[in-house]
Amino acid sequence: MKILVTVKRVPDPETSIKVKPDGTGIVTDNIKWVVNPFDEIGVEEALRIKEKVAGSEVVLVSIGDKVAQEQLRTGLAMGADRAILVLADDLDPLGVARVLAKLVDDEKPDLIIMGKQAIDDDSNAVGQMLAELLGWPQGTFASQIELSDDQKSASVTREVDGGLETLSFPLPGVITADLRLNEPRYASLPGIMKARKKELKEIPVADLGVDVTPRVTITKMEPPPSREAGKIVASVEELVNLLHTEAKVI
Repeated sequence: MKILVTVKRVPDPETSIKVKPDGTGIVTDNIKWVVNPFDEIGVEEALRIKEKVAGSEVVLVSIGDKVAQEQLRTGLAMGADRAILVLADDLDPLGVARVLAKLVDDEKPDLIIMGKQAIDDDSNAVGQMLAELLGWPQGTFASQIELSDDQKSASVTREVDGGLETLSFPLPGVITADLRLNEPRYASLPGIMKARKKELKEIPVADLGVDVTPRVTITKMEPPPSREAGKIVASVEELVNLLHTEAKVI
């Protein structure tokens, strides 16, 4: 079984983000970069399937600059077999989906696992777009994944507003991972050493022949407004009065 897993390079969630004075992006100096946490969960789930299904292969895919090799090597150190880096500038969600669809045509995986969203832009769109472009079934926000004994179908438990929903569909298909799916493993020292020798193929996006003309562009970024200091009240009556007269929420 071949499993394709996306890996996006994003700022560490603990990093303090600052917007450039001209609003064209974020200040990248001294930022620590990591694997998108949802993608890391996807890598872990693929590795767990590999451990259960003999002969499985886990292939990682990232789109970006050469520096994204670092995050791909992290996934390889966790246990993935090989990686592909598509060299490209920032793409919008549809552009990313089209690049992935092209790679799927070449790699012909049985299953695609992605993070449900990236924590930098929170688009939560690529997985759904990719499934539509491929004409494949999809299971989003997965908190549990079970494959049939013959690996021809999947059952996905997903979180919805009313509780849990279980979907079953034939493979190949697209699954996006939610936080509760698993707890990613740490890369072992032997895994880190082996990752240096594993295949990491680079492909310029122009070589794929895919239209990545952006449909969505970011025109300006602004930091959120500073929060005002809170007030300490002496009684419930005073609190209710402030909520009514100043906050106007009751």
